Amino acid sequence: LRSCSPGRARRTNASRRACLVARFGDIYAQERLDAETLLRTYISDMEMVQRIIFIAAVESFHAAKMAYRQFKVRVRETLSLGHSGPESLEDTVLDYIVRHEDLYDVQASVNEVIRSMNINPKISFPPEIDFIVISTLIRELCRVAFSMQTLIPPLDIAFGTDGELFSETKYHRSFDSDFTAALVAYHVWPALMENDVVIVKGEAVTKR
Repeated sequence: LRSCSPGRARRTNASRRACLVARFGDIYAQERLDAETLLRTYISDMEMVQRIIFIAAVESFHAAKMAYRQFKVRVRETLSLGHSGPESLEDTVLDYIVRHEDLYDVQASVNEVIRSMNINPKISFPPEIDFIVISTLIRELCRVAFSMQTLIPPLDIAFGTDGELFSETKYHRSFDSDFTAALVAYHVWPALMENDVVIVKGEAVTKR
């Protein structure tokens, strides 16, 4: 194991949080649109394109959180053998993960996301194409989601379901929405949450 700096994670928490929230916004503005453009070359239905991207975001967070939990267990088991303080074992584990995030096997998470998307009944893809075409978006989402688990408290995305009541605090309406409709037809981008409080709004389409 490489050496770690005690308390690093807590000391850098605010600055790391700010960077990760900004990065989440950048992915929405850049990688998401790149993926949309790419998918439109294969799929004419814009709703399907947006559904695919939203599900990619949800699955990326799920895969990264699972990977983080497994990574943390391995680090804790290894560090507990020689841990003596003064900082708590949990803090030492967190410091180690923050310092060595490059050890996260992001490709394994990308593969897991693509596997999950291939069996998702809500989205479909021309059989000759694979969801791997948007792997750049998935990889960046997995990276940011993994890093968000190292924050105190961690950040996560809001749970969203088709047909839910539209929430002004959680979402912006897409420009092609029916602005008088009360229910979400489908989601374009997830909201970012901290302790069940929305810190970055997502995007949803409302229709009657």
